[in-house]
Amino acid sequence: MRNWDQLLDRYMEQYAARGIAVETVANVRRELERLGCWLKNRRPRPRIEDVGSDLLQDYLQRRGSWKAKATLSGVMSTVRGFGEFLVLQGAWVSNPLRWMKGPKLRMYDRIPRRIGGKAQQDLWQEAAKVREEYHRYLWLASLSLLYGTGLRRGELHRLNLSDWSGQEGTLRVDGRKTRRERSVALPELTWRCIESYLPRRQNHLLALGIREESALLIDKDGGRLSGGAISRGIGRLVKRAGIDHVTLHQFRHSCASDLLGKGVKLPEIQRLLGHQTVSTTVRYLHVADPERHAAVARHPINQMLGLAGTAPASAAVARTEGGCQ
Repeated sequence: MRNWDQLLDRYMEQYAARGIAVETVANVRRELERLGCWLKNRRPRPRIEDVGSDLLQDYLQRRGSWKAKATLSGVMSTVRGFGEFLVLQGAWVSNPLRWMKGPKLRMYDRIPRRIGGKAQQDLWQEAAKVREEYHRYLWLASLSLLYGTGLRRGELHRLNLSDWSGQEGTLRVDGRKTRRERSVALPELTWRCIESYLPRRQNHLLALGIREESALLIDKDGGRLSGGAISRGIGRLVKRAGIDHVTLHQFRHSCASDLLGKGVKLPEIQRLLGHQTVSTTVRYLHVADPERHAAVARHPINQMLGLAGTAPASAAVARTEGGCQ
């Protein structure tokens, strides 16, 4: 295993040279380092040439324990790619993962979970109750950005003050994951939340004796608000509101689903969320599709029951307003 780290470094150089997003490169390296660490801790420690299908199956079984199918599939894809590199380098005679089948994935097996309207209102009310003024406006701005624009956590964390254009009401979002920077037009409420937050941000920095800070969202010490701090802060609001488990990514799902429910077209939502392909956005049709509800409302059975389409409409409301689903 002495050559593992050297081979990994060479592989990652080639991998990064393909122009792949920085975060993806970091995730791939982290996954392969995890595998290398597991192999090095085996007793007796195997030589890299002796790593075969039995060892890899054992690792994948342990790595995939209590993990989603998509997680295990991603791990297999990462290790398979590295295996092809090892074959080219002469470290492996053949790639054991080339013909190894992973879990069967179907895009619509798992419908994205959203946050219902009542839960959203409760979260906003809890944010408005935060005692310290700066943090009250900070969390109101964060909630409005998460739900109003569907930002990923990393995108929210990396926002800079220079990305905000109050005059145009737009926000520039980096393309670290997709390698495509995008400009997002903000809803009026989100615009107001940010404009209300900015004076408090400036006062907070002055009180700390800090003249300049590039980050849009800052913590109590005047530095960039980390992704973990965002998760913990929203988590506290969720707990105070008495809501079931909510993740930051559910705000993104809720943004897309609710826009679809209001009749916004798929390409527009694709551009807002920064999806590279519309097929990623299509899965939200399984959560909220106004045309589908309208079609069901015209079903003859409604007239037979004398409901004239009210039953499907009420069912749709129950689905979209029923809290975290």
